[in-house]
Amino acid sequence: MNEYRFEEIEEGLKESFSVSITEEMLDSFRALSGDVNPLHSDADYAKTKGYPDRVCFGMLTASFLSTMAGVYLPGKYSLIQSVEVKFSKPVFAGDEICFTGKVTEKNDTFRFIKVKVDGINQNGEKKLKAVMQIGVSE
Repeated sequence: MNEYRFEEIEEGLKESFSVSITEEMLDSFRALSGDVNPLHSDADYAKTKGYPDRVCFGMLTASFLSTMAGVYLPGKYSLIQSVEVKFSKPVFAGDEICFTGKVTEKNDTFRFIKVKVDGINQNGEKKLKAVMQIGVSE
């Protein structure tokens, strides 16, 4: 876990990590969220809608934004204040998503940073993009 303090953070600072999306993640997220939409749980149904397999929950993919803030950028001293996320393309089990965050703004008065995040799979396809405002407590 990173422990960037506010004074150590500069615009342009980057951090990255990767996540392999698994069938078990989809099943666990369905149980946790209660979202039983067949697009996420029934491969045959998803195929009738033009997808190769069941589609990963967008919010499961977006949940890794919490990992970006709480573990990587800035890490221990973070508190997410807002998130704007756009899902560019569907994610499927078997995708390896690399999340890269970059500090694009630092507000000294209110002690927050803005971090632009891209989620790109193993084939170079952008699956998610987000902008997070994160308070930094130290």
